[in-house]
Amino acid sequence: MKILLASSALLFASSAFAAGAPRLTGQWSIHNSIGGNDSDQQCTFSVADNKISGNCKGTDDKAVQVTGSIDGDKLTWKYEVDYNGTPLTLVYTATGSDADKITGSVEVQPFGVTGDFSATPSKEVSQPGK
Repeated sequence: MKILLASSALLFASSAFAAGAPRLTGQWSIHNSIGGNDSDQQCTFSVADNKISGNCKGTDDKAVQVTGSIDGDKLTWKYEVDYNGTPLTLVYTATGSDADKITGSVEVQPFGVTGDFSATPSKEVSQPGK
């Protein structure tokens, strides 16, 4: 299952994260490995009052909402998708201290299938007129 996450620009105060938590400003490239299936996606988060929000765009270009939270250096976010008529919730959990990489686990609910993910700041920059 490949899901491409694309969102708008992000703003948040640096005090929104406890010491050691990665900064989520900007777009991130995420690589998933779930149940033997690898996929890549783009993600951009907005953070306010330790709450993560944003949106995801799947391969069908249908936007879905991302929600989550930050508790110390623990990040959790999720979004819901429809896969061949079955509603799924992907839940990401990470504990991070590296501003250049986030790694953790991802669970596909309601099936309890788990996998790993890694995320790095995206180098892609949208430029007007190009």
